[in-house]
Amino acid sequence: MMNPFIFAKKHKILYNKTGDKMKKILLVEDNESIILGLKYTLEQEGFIVDIAKNVLSAKTLKSKNNYDLYLLDISLPDGEGFEICKEVKEKDNKPVIFLTARDDESDAVQGLDMGADDYVVKPFRTRELISRINSVLRRYGYDANNQNNIKCGDIIIDTNSAKVYNKDKEIIFTSLEYKILVMLFSNKGILVTREKILERIWDVAGNFVNDNTLTVYIKRIREKINDKDGKIIETVRGIGYRVVDK
Repeated sequence: MMNPFIFAKKHKILYNKTGDKMKKILLVEDNESIILGLKYTLEQEGFIVDIAKNVLSAKTLKSKNNYDLYLLDISLPDGEGFEICKEVKEKDNKPVIFLTARDDESDAVQGLDMGADDYVVKPFRTRELISRINSVLRRYGYDANNQNNIKCGDIIIDTNSAKVYNKDKEIIFTSLEYKILVMLFSNKGILVTREKILERIWDVAGNFVNDNTLTVYIKRIREKINDKDGKIIETVRGIGYRVVDK
């Protein structure tokens, strides 16, 4: 078996100081001051950053590299970032965040409709952008091994932000639905009785949730995680539920 460090060097895999694989970002931007400041900050955060100042250069770099995330300006000298976004989403489905000086809702809607994951209007706070980048990467499972994440199949629960994702798409849960989901997913492979769930949850008004209401909540949760057949959250008739990670 090849030594992992030799493999990493051969395949140009780089790791940050904590031993995690460094994420590679393509920044497509023609403003020199933004490029210099953002590249420096991103590299300080442990990212590898390539720069493209126009659409043609971005497409060339994209064809030669495997990027984990794309930061795209909308207005470029030879076109628009939308063109790059469309190609990324059609061929790679990697995360895309738009950076633009246009505070225009139609631009935001167009970018999001094309599959973009976020939209930041210039001028922006660098720390906020870093936070958004990390959030988007978590949604794509890049942080699936984080000890604060709970993962089962394509479902990822980010307990830091109390958000749930199916692959790259966020699923919206009510507070009680989220509590039940976390309880079940935290006990993968273990039978969780209905009595135990009922003991642990209360509705928003602080009232005890009855047995029939719990059945409704389980049904809603299954629908939201695309588990209508009960293959992820299995019912143990008359007793409770068990999450199966197949």
